[in-house]
This record gives sequence, C-alpha cells and structure tokens, in this order.
Amino acid sequence: MFVLDPRLQQDTLPMGDFPLSRLLLMNDARFPWFILVPRRENASEVFELSQDDRRALWLETTLLSERLSTVFEADKMNVATLGNVVAQLHMHVIVRRQGDAAWPAPVWGRPGAQPYEQQAVGVVREKLRSVLTSEFTFVEG
Repeated sequence: MFVLDPRLQQDTLPMGDFPLSRLLLMNDARFPWFILVPRRENASEVFELSQDDRRALWLETTLLSERLSTVFEADKMNVATLGNVVAQLHMHVIVRRQGDAAWPAPVWGRPGAQPYEQQAVGVVREKLRSVLTSEFTFVEG
C-alpha cells in the first residue's frame, strides 16, 4: 500500500493525482515548487520502477514541466530526483525565474521558507486547473 513519507506530508500541500504519481506543492511560496511521488510501495530509485512506470513517470514529469513553464512563465525549469533527505522516490519540478530568492543557485536547503497563505494556494490550484485537464484528478486540501 502506498504511504506518503512523513517529511513530504509535513512540507507539502496535496494537489491531486496523475495516473501514476501524486502531485504535491512544496509549502514555500518563494518558488512554484512541485513534487511528483509515484504511488508505488517501497520505491526509492527510478530503476526500481517497472518499465511502464518509468515511462509513465517521465511522461508525467514532462507534461507537468511543460504546463508549469507556460502558466508560471518560467525562465528555466529544474527537474531532479535527489532523495538524500527523503528516501521515497520523488521528482522535483521547480519553476525558476531570474531574480527569484535562490537564482541562479538551487532552491534546496535555502533557509527562510515562506508558507503559502490559503488564498495563494487557491491561486496555484486555479493555475493548475487551467492547464491540467483529463489526465489529472484534483484533491481539495
């Protein structure tokens, strides 16, 4: 049974589900920072997924990156799996803009996270609703 890592539960807001992955919003309003977590038990590395799941994860990552880039007007998209703090397999998909709070450095490990206010989360959800359609199921959080 799929269970979300407690650290991811603590640090993120649930947005919904693709066919394979749960989509989370990192609770740091400084960056449009999303995380895809394949709903597969005990997966910590991409190579541990089946070939079909690896393909699905890459398709979901690519689709999400493309759509976020447009709706959030990205200068650059950062896509990565690290897993040094949270072992559960998860893919970071981060919208970067020149002049953001970490530019041009990576966003991880930056002190001073600014949690989203409820209204701002609503704005993010509406942006997602405008670009994620039949392939995505929203959850209200």
